[in-house]
Amino acid sequence: MAQLSNRLQRLAPSATLAMSQKSSEMKAQGIDVINMSVGEPDFNTPDAIKEAAKKAVDDNYSRYSPVPGYPDLRKAIVNKLKQENQLDYTVNEILVSNGAKQSVCNAVMALVNPGEEVIIPAPYWVSYPQMVKLAGGEPVIVEATFEQNFKMTAQQLEAAITPKTRMLILCSPSNPTGSVYSKAELEALAEVILRHEDLFVLADEIYEHINYVGKHESIAQFLGMKERAIIVNGVSKAYAMTGWRIGYIAAPEWIVKGCNKLQGQYTSGPCSVSQKAAEYAYTADQQCVEDMRQAFERRRNLIVELARDIPGLEVNVPEGAFYLFPKCSSFYGKKAGDRVINDSNDLAMYLLEEGHVATVGGDAFGDPACFRMSYATSDDNIREAMKRIKEALAKLG
Repeated sequence: MAQLSNRLQRLAPSATLAMSQKSSEMKAQGIDVINMSVGEPDFNTPDAIKEAAKKAVDDNYSRYSPVPGYPDLRKAIVNKLKQENQLDYTVNEILVSNGAKQSVCNAVMALVNPGEEVIIPAPYWVSYPQMVKLAGGEPVIVEATFEQNFKMTAQQLEAAITPKTRMLILCSPSNPTGSVYSKAELEALAEVILRHEDLFVLADEIYEHINYVGKHESIAQFLGMKERAIIVNGVSKAYAMTGWRIGYIAAPEWIVKGCNKLQGQYTSGPCSVSQKAAEYAYTADQQCVEDMRQAFERRRNLIVELARDIPGLEVNVPEGAFYLFPKCSSFYGKKAGDRVINDSNDLAMYLLEEGHVATVGGDAFGDPACFRMSYATSDDNIREAMKRIKEALAKLG
């Protein structure tokens, strides 16, 4: 019988997209589902950015763009890194891709050989281990628990490194937990990385601007780390531009050249109009970013307060991004009628079917004791969703 390649057999489908799909199907049947499964700002792209895109269409930005992105956009990214992060990059150390997801995958494919290990702290974004598998690498999962605020320590990193270790993937602010690594925590991790030759860190900083504890810290800032760091960022979360598909890496030029070679063979340059919109986003007034950040912070405070009011949930306070990742294991083994909740996936499905709220079980993120909710939705939706979740969980005995 004909079958798909072994490469695809190793991959798991995206749990977040699966839950989002299921909630869409229920909505299509006329069921009022509140979707908290997908990580997407509910704001519209700011009008001035949309105008820049319209101008790009009128100016005939309708042809193939250079594989690494337009020089003007890469220049704008260089300036952003200098002004906001005090990091010095050149245009040749920037590569623009079709979303930060491609940027992450490019970097993994460019650096990881079959059999090499990539350390991934859990909870992790669902796609990291799958991308490592796609490259033929071995994901090495390090548990960063609820009790340690979901952050990996330098001691844990050191203990996980073997002669086969090639990369660490670090996401701060984190999806799915909202945890943010402090400057001191990053410096401790950097010291470990620098002790091991040929070990790189992929720093996923896509949630950089959705931060409630002060300024964003990048692991690339420490002496010697710029040569070892691949920064991934983009416009999706900060500017509410998820569908425009613009992400980038900032990395040593030899890595950028490798990713450029790879991207040249399988997608070429990203959308021309989106690039002009992103260039405007990076160079214009940044007040829209702060306005959205403040709205997310207000929602964070609201969802934490409401979740803490639900018996059986353990809740930490996320310091960034727009996710809550509460511990729900106290419900495992409980029943509603003849339905038994065995794990977080069962719980997420129960909340969808019983409470009509779409969330994602923690198994997909490497932490089976928790589940993820996105609060990138209106205050009213948050209130109603938490009311439904509270009522659904109260029925479990």
